[in-house]
Amino acid sequence: MFYKQLGKIPKKRHTIFRKEDGSLYKEQVMGTKGFSGIQSILYHHNAPTQIEEANLLGKFNLEYEDQQALAYRHFLTDKTNEKNEDAVEGREYMLGNDDLVIGVVYPKKGMEYFYRNADGDEVLFVHYGTGKVETMFGTLKYRPGDYIVLPIGTIYRVIPNGEDTKFLVVETSGWITTPKRYRNEFGQLLEHSPFCERDIHGPEKLETHNEVGEFEVRTKTRGYIHQHIFNYHPLDVVGWDGYLFPYTFNIEDFEPITGRIHQPPPVHQTFEGNNFVICSFVPRLYDYHPEAIPAPYYHSNVDSDEVLYYVEGNFMSRKGINEGSITLHPSGIPHGPHPGTIEASIGKKETLELAVMIDTFKPLKVLKEVHSTEDTSYKYSWRSNE
Repeated sequence: MFYKQLGKIPKKRHTIFRKEDGSLYKEQVMGTKGFSGIQSILYHHNAPTQIEEANLLGKFNLEYEDQQALAYRHFLTDKTNEKNEDAVEGREYMLGNDDLVIGVVYPKKGMEYFYRNADGDEVLFVHYGTGKVETMFGTLKYRPGDYIVLPIGTIYRVIPNGEDTKFLVVETSGWITTPKRYRNEFGQLLEHSPFCERDIHGPEKLETHNEVGEFEVRTKTRGYIHQHIFNYHPLDVVGWDGYLFPYTFNIEDFEPITGRIHQPPPVHQTFEGNNFVICSFVPRLYDYHPEAIPAPYYHSNVDSDEVLYYVEGNFMSRKGINEGSITLHPSGIPHGPHPGTIEASIGKKETLELAVMIDTFKPLKVLKEVHSTEDTSYKYSWRSNE
């Protein structure tokens, strides 16, 4: 990441910083990897440790299916759009392992409480809709195509606008960052990176609240959801600076890397985490060798599960896929284009597809509750000959 500052801060860290009434602002250092990772320093009206009440709300319990036959899976996420809930309570988890869980949510209303994931970073990919995310670092506005990246421990709430919103949700048990190969030793994105710091947008405005009352913050950690009640507004930060903060990156700002022959999926990589990567498939020119085959070859990633979330357009290597579909191609068996799509791709000049891919390096498990959304015929959809 890079350095950013919002609001009022003292000239030197860990020095006297007083309010108009003479009392001290409360300094909070928020960092990763102990004191050796990236961090920011925030200045609060109130001590962030000042809780009035602590309660255990319940277990964060995901029930996975029993082992099934190894096969390709296809889930229709639009079938989950039934709950009248917010951006956290309404999450429908579909796949997961020890490193991350993947799901979708259609928030129908703004959150009436605040939330923080104390287990790891989160990414909310905006399929459609607009709104804002109020955080302790300031407010982020979102629009279709945004990746909203929320660092571990960030207090936030999501407020959609009146229109429908849909997020693809990735909750991790660790961190999310830009690919290491696109950064130099100082952390700056290199010239061959498909995006740069200008494309990454931190909070636009720091809205400092100093109200008193009763405010709820729910915290996910250690397999449970905890509740903390504060007698002050949790977004009481007057200023902060550092390298750790939430941000948005829009998929339309990802500049695709193309070549004379088919490029492998790593050229689409946008983020990396602990034992997984996130990639962006965007409109792009096809391969320009006179005998190139634009469709991907059959391939066996013997140690990686592949998940694709289809956003819009006609994904050239797949048939029978809808917007909002999620496919899971597990490790251990090869996967590749549907019958007829290889030949059909020859001579094509471009694609207008838009999709998010998540590759994991530990096997993913399927949640029991998503069986009703599954297209069970998908695993046999390669039967026809080209």
